[in-house]
Amino acid sequence: MFTRHRRLRKNQVVRDMVRETVLNKQDFIYPLFVVEGENIKKEIPSLENNYHYSVDRLHEIVEELKEAGVKAVILFGIPGYKDEVGTSAFEENGIIQKAIRKLKELNPELFIITDVCMCEYTSHGHCGILHDHEVDNDETIKYIAKIALSHARAGADMVAPSDMMDGRVEAIRNSLDKNGFKNVSIMAYSAKYCSAFYGPFREAADSSPKFGNRKGYQMDPANIREAMLEIEDDIKEGADVIMVKPALPYLDVIRWARDRFDLPVAAYNVSGEFAMVKAASKAGLIDEKAIVKEMLTCIKRAGAGMIITYYAMDICRWIKEENN
Repeated sequence: MFTRHRRLRKNQVVRDMVRETVLNKQDFIYPLFVVEGENIKKEIPSLENNYHYSVDRLHEIVEELKEAGVKAVILFGIPGYKDEVGTSAFEENGIIQKAIRKLKELNPELFIITDVCMCEYTSHGHCGILHDHEVDNDETIKYIAKIALSHARAGADMVAPSDMMDGRVEAIRNSLDKNGFKNVSIMAYSAKYCSAFYGPFREAADSSPKFGNRKGYQMDPANIREAMLEIEDDIKEGADVIMVKPALPYLDVIRWARDRFDLPVAAYNVSGEFAMVKAASKAGLIDEKAIVKEMLTCIKRAGAGMIITYYAMDICRWIKEENN
């Protein structure tokens, strides 16, 4: 006798009862871009409905986040100036440092994660210190640790190194602990691939390299066993959360990470994934809401308990509407 699996798909009530993967508002983290200047709220052309905010207008996005039910953000900064060593990334009054303090003033309960890297702050656009047009790993991690410490001093709850330098998690953990920030956690971009899906973000953050590419430090998209080694090392060095980036083309990596390691797994639903859905929706080819819900469900089903997405406010609003 064959099994009648369709019995448990009969109507919405039973489908809801047997659903294996459910999206919750606490799953989502919203990427927030802050810029120097005043009275700025400017839509990012490559990321529809996402904006650059100056610090004096952050109250507007804080209200939107609260209304939607989003409880966490990850901050990216566009500085007023750049130099060879990314000085503005670790200044006490750098753009990220000012934004952290303002956001905590506006909403002390907002969980603030900061992207820790140098590409937005260096004149050459690479993620570290250059020697003869090559990124110097060991010199760079000294600066990465300094940036993370400056974020912690400003009030960040979690720091997220995205530079992909070897040993940077250990350097950050040691620096934070020595300076009294033992409770500031680290979300490591452990398996960050050298992906073609980052294009819209690089426009939004003004972070494209001025020469060459990042294949020498970001991961080869063809490799998954290497990703497990990267994750294992970050855990040994003190990571509290591990991340896979991008998300959709790397669902297998998320699944492997979830099955092999006990730490929370995050995934970044990146700008290129977002932009493609937006473009297809505007062309009338897809149902945007249905696609987004399916896409984010698949990322969570693969094993990600924390999802960074430009759709964070939209999905949280939809969840709220469905639960009312």
